[in-house]
Amino acid sequence: MMAEHARPFYYQIPWKSASVHAGEHQGTQRGLGDEFKQHLSLIDYPDARRLDLRQTLRDPYEQVQVRVFHQDATTPLYAICDVSSSMQFMGKQRKLDIAMQIAASVARSAHDNGDLFSLICYDQQVIPHLTFPPGQHAYQSFACIEQLSQHHKPRVNANGLQEAASTVGQQKGLVFWISDFHQPIADIEHALNLLANHVVIPLVLWDPMEYQRLPRFGFGQLQDPETGQQKTVFFRPALKQAFAELFSQRKDQLDTLFLQYETQAIYIGDAYDAGVLSRYFEARMA
Repeated sequence: MMAEHARPFYYQIPWKSASVHAGEHQGTQRGLGDEFKQHLSLIDYPDARRLDLRQTLRDPYEQVQVRVFHQDATTPLYAICDVSSSMQFMGKQRKLDIAMQIAASVARSAHDNGDLFSLICYDQQVIPHLTFPPGQHAYQSFACIEQLSQHHKPRVNANGLQEAASTVGQQKGLVFWISDFHQPIADIEHALNLLANHVVIPLVLWDPMEYQRLPRFGFGQLQDPETGQQKTVFFRPALKQAFAELFSQRKDQLDTLFLQYETQAIYIGDAYDAGVLSRYFEARMA
C-alpha cells in the first residue's frame, strides 16, 4: 500500500559521487560516462571502444591513445525519522503518518533513480527493526516504512538523535531529516556536526493545530507528548498569541542554525506534497 501511494520527486546532487556502482550522477571513478576525464595509452587503459585517432597521431611517443571518462555513479539517500512521542501529535493527521509519507517518497525517488536508500528511526535510541543500511531493495524499504503505521510508543524523548546521526554511513549522500525539531538547539547542532559530510535537508513537521488553530476562549487541555502530563489551560487571545510568538521565535532559531550549516529547512504543515521537494532542489541548483 505504501509503495503504491509514494510519490517521487526530482533531485540532483551538487557533487561528484565516489561510488564504484554505476548510476545516474556524475562520479569520480573512470568508466563509460559522458564527462571527459583524460587521455591514456591503450596499454594503461585497454578499451578500444574509446580510441582517439586524432590524439594518437599527435602523440610524440606514438602510443595509441584512448579517451577516459568519468563513470556516472549512485549516491545514498538517507531518511532519518524522529519517532519520539511528540511525533504522535494528531491534527488533521498524525505527524508520524506524514513522516511515513515523506520517507516513502524519498525511498521511491531513490529506487526510481537507481540510488541507494537507508532508513534510520530513533526516539530515545536508534530502533533496530526500523533501521537498515543503504541498499537497492525496494520491498524492504517500503515494508519497513509501513511498520511506522503501528508505532505508538508513549512517553519517549528524542535523545537517540546523536546515535542516529552517527549511524549514517561515510559515503556522502542526501540526508532527509524528518522531525518536529522540538529537541534542544544544542542537540540539533551536535547532530548537524556529525552529519557535516552530507547534504542535510531538514523537514520540520509543525501542525497548525499546535500553535495556529488553538481555541480563542475557554478551558482546554494541553499535553506534553514527551512526559504524558496534562494541564488544564484557560485559553484567551493573549495566550493564543503567545503560542504563535513562541513558534515564530523557534523558527528563527532553527533557520539561523541551518543557515550556518548551509542548508534550509522545509516546513510541512498538515499534509505532504512531493512537489515541495522537487521545487527545493530546483531552487538549490538554480
